[in-house]
Amino acid sequence: MPTYIVLLGPPGVGKGTQAKVLAEQTGLAHISSGDLFRENIKNDTELGKLAKSYMNKGELVPDDVTIAMIRDRFTRSDCQRGAILDGFPRTPVQADALAELLKDFAGQVDVVPLITAADQVLIERLSGRWTCRASGHVFHARFNPPQKQGVCDLDGSELYQRDDDKVETVKRRIQVYQEQTAPLIAYYRSKGSLVEINGAQQIEQVTTDLLTAIKKSS
Repeated sequence: MPTYIVLLGPPGVGKGTQAKVLAEQTGLAHISSGDLFRENIKNDTELGKLAKSYMNKGELVPDDVTIAMIRDRFTRSDCQRGAILDGFPRTPVQADALAELLKDFAGQVDVVPLITAADQVLIERLSGRWTCRASGHVFHARFNPPQKQGVCDLDGSELYQRDDDKVETVKRRIQVYQEQTAPLIAYYRSKGSLVEINGAQQIEQVTTDLLTAIKKSS
């Protein structure tokens, strides 16, 4: 039986990093909905063209287009053992659609780890990021400071703060996440598949806790 995991967590909690590590440790495919959209649009697939037509009009891509992309992705050989879904589903309606889709792949959502951390921790992590203008190298005011303030260690170019890393934007991103994801968290909690993981711990400990939750569910 394949294993399917839905990974949830607010911006700055390290969800993307953990998804990649989990994929390496478990042999499951890591499917990021953002990457999937970009790949389909870049490769000019029929689904990519369809998605782009909505995005160009400033409209949300309909659920059935997103589900079709996920379905197509599940047919690839690296998904034979299952997958870690990162960024999808976002709503209970999408979660229902995913449950129906997984029946065709002899699977179900086995576990939904929710990586959590206090807002202040998330704000500190995100608002401390500085990016180099030349090559996009990322530094952090507290966790990975440059040797010389405002200057990239690697190429000497200026470091700047992206708009979405500024404190007010970060606070808004966290608020939007909480508002949008609360119904999905309640949905999976009611199914008994939600497991909360403390994302304020060291990265390695978060990984250990995630692997434990996955093992318990299989």
